[in-house]
Order: sequence, then structure tokens, then C-alpha cells
Amino acid sequence: MKRYEKYKPTGIQWLPEIPEYWKVQRFGSLFKRKVVANDPSKELLSVFLDRGVIKASESDKRTHQASDDLSKYQLVEPTDFVMNNQQAWRGSVGVSNFIGIISPAYHLFAMPSCYNPHYANYLLRDRVMVNLYDMSSKGVGSIQRTLNFNWLNNGKCILPSITEQNKIVAYLNKRITLIENCKCQRERELRTLNELKQAEIASVVTRGLNPDVPMKDSGQIQFGKVPAHWDTIKLKYCFNQRSEKGFPNEPVLCATQSKGVIPQSLYENRVVVVNKGFDGLKLVKVGDFVISLRSFQGGIEYAYYQGIISSAYTILTPKDERNSKYFKYLFKSHPFIQLLQTCVTGIREGQNINYSVLGNNFIPVPPIEEQNAIVEYIESKTSKIDTMIEALKAEIDRLTEYKQRLISDVVTGQIDVRGEQIQ
Repeated sequence: MKRYEKYKPTGIQWLPEIPEYWKVQRFGSLFKRKVVANDPSKELLSVFLDRGVIKASESDKRTHQASDDLSKYQLVEPTDFVMNNQQAWRGSVGVSNFIGIISPAYHLFAMPSCYNPHYANYLLRDRVMVNLYDMSSKGVGSIQRTLNFNWLNNGKCILPSITEQNKIVAYLNKRITLIENCKCQRERELRTLNELKQAEIASVVTRGLNPDVPMKDSGQIQFGKVPAHWDTIKLKYCFNQRSEKGFPNEPVLCATQSKGVIPQSLYENRVVVVNKGFDGLKLVKVGDFVISLRSFQGGIEYAYYQGIISSAYTILTPKDERNSKYFKYLFKSHPFIQLLQTCVTGIREGQNINYSVLGNNFIPVPPIEEQNAIVEYIESKTSKIDTMIEALKAEIDRLTEYKQRLISDVVTGQIDVRGEQIQ
């Protein structure tokens, strides 16, 4: 796309040049911190990395827990710039479209009149500014760091004219709507494929491959009828619990819903890394199953690696190792997840599965030859679906990356959109 005619250096490490007539000013000369009297009757707000400032009612309640005492919460007004003191370095900032209250762990800034608030929201959440928040935060942890306002205030911020900001906002709003519509369509297709895959797995692990065999009641409402020649066995009779400890040299594992039990080093999402007390962690071997704090949501996780894991988890090893792959699919099936949800204790995130209750429930266990046939069928059938799923995920990732790059290039003046027609 078209570039501006002339550029000038910025002195900003992450943005070498901007259009010649754009301004560069100190963050602290533009944004002033504000304190507004609290109003507990207002709606609770929060800030998310991927969504900016949102209503807490629209967030996942498991990831947002408000304090019982709202007396110290701050009043946020539309166009206020909000920064999470400990998470700004990761991009947890945004310009509010709402009036509400927010945790005292956030900092509020009045929006300068020289900024279109919508342009400011694009700019202040861009990687160029997130790099500034990162460099202005102190702390050695990989989860939380605290903003140093002397460093932040001395950082630099770019400033086009209001006329040009308005043009940029109109352009980006139009283009981003098109991108998001395309992403939504792909995400709908992805959900459909995942539902198809799960339905196929649930069908064959509970009813087998032959639709014409006689059926019997499984004794478990979640499974309904199963082939008459299958065994139905209490889960506790199919497994032993593994409680071995004292293997500090084994790799530390994490239990994930999407990838099973894998080393923490292979998991792209942030986890709290265990850095002490390795002797107290439980041993896990390949083919074991781990009941974690998330299992009630998505099933019991299969171990693809040997290592050590939290002693709070229940580790199950099949009494007959030949059953392991069949159980891998059974334990992630929708009927089994429904069963797990009847065996939990607790009312908040991280509900514990009561294994003494779960273990007394019946599960279907086909003859070993039929288990092998079911596993082979699932792996063959779902491999084609998985190929389509991965292609859709890659396309969604490309759209996300394109959107982020487009926003960054336009708001920092690397692309000239002044002549673009907005319809």
C-alpha cells in the first residue's frame, strides 16, 4: 500500500520513523492520571489483553473475581485510558467506552483533547506502546510487573492531527469489520468441525462400530445403552492410583485440555512454573491419566510424556495397559464429561473431582480387539477432520496477524490511508 511522501526519525526504539509532519511528545505531557470519587452502584469493568476495557458481566466469571469490598474501586468514565498496573507490560490496557468502576489495581488517565479516543485506543494497544509499558515495568517475574511512572512519563508517544486520526479510525473500523466477519465465519466452521469430531468419537466409544448388535442398559445414565457383549465396570476396578514421589530430575509436566499432559516447556500459554519442592511432585508415565482442576470441564487428560506433576492431581494408570488408548478417547467424550460433572466438589473455578465418587460409576469396556478397532477407526476418521481443522486454525491465525499488522502500520503512519475511499 501507499507510503507517505516524507518521513522523519522518532528516537523511538521500536518505531524508527513517522510521517514528517506528525508530532512526537512525552507520554507524561499528554496523559494525566486522574482520581474520581467511587460510585459502587456503577457497573463493574475489567481489562483484557485481547479485548481492552469491557463490562465484567461480559467476561468469563472464572477469570474475573471482584473483591467483596468495592469501596476502593475507581470510577471510570467514557474515553478514560485504563492500565492494569501489573499487566500493562503484556498489553492489558484500553480506552473505555463505558462508565463503571474498576479495581484499584488499575490506573486511570484522562483522554487529551488532541486525541480521537478511538484512534488512541488503537495506538495505545499497539505493540509500539506495549513495548514502552514493558520497558517501564519493573519486576523479575514472568506474570506480574509493576509500572514505574517516571519511566512511563518519559516515554514517547506519536501524535497525528485530529483530522488524520479521524480518517485513520474510519479506515480501520471498515477494514477490521471485514476481517472480523471473515474470522467469525471461519470460527463457525471450526466449531462445526469440532462438534462433528466429538459426536463421532462419542458415538463409537459408547456404541461401537456395528449399529446392528444387540444393546443393553449400561447402568449409567450418561452412557445410555451399550452393546450387550461389552462389559460395564466400575471405573475404580479399571485403574490403579499412582502416588510415587521423589523424582526431582524428571521434567515438570502440565495438564492441558487441548494437548493432554505435556512438559511445561512445550506449552505456549503461560503457567505458573514450579521451581521448588520437586521431590513432592507425583510421577506420571506415558499412558497414565491425570485428573486436574480443569477435568470437570473437558475430560481427564492423557499423558503423552513421562515426568512429574502437582501432588494435588489424581494420577490413574490402567490395570491393563492395552486399554489406555481406548480410555483416552472415552475420557474426552461428551457423555463422560457429563459424568465427571456429577462428581465434583466446590463452587468456583478449579472444582475438584471426588475420585471416590467417580470411581464407583460404571464405564463401558469393550473386548480388547474391539477397543483396538475403535481406536483405529477414530484415528483414521478424525485425521481427515483434523487436517481441515488445522487449515482453518491457520487461516484464523493469518487473519489475526494481518489485522494486528494493519492496525500497527496505519496508526504509526507506515501506510498512508488519506486517499482511501471509505464506503
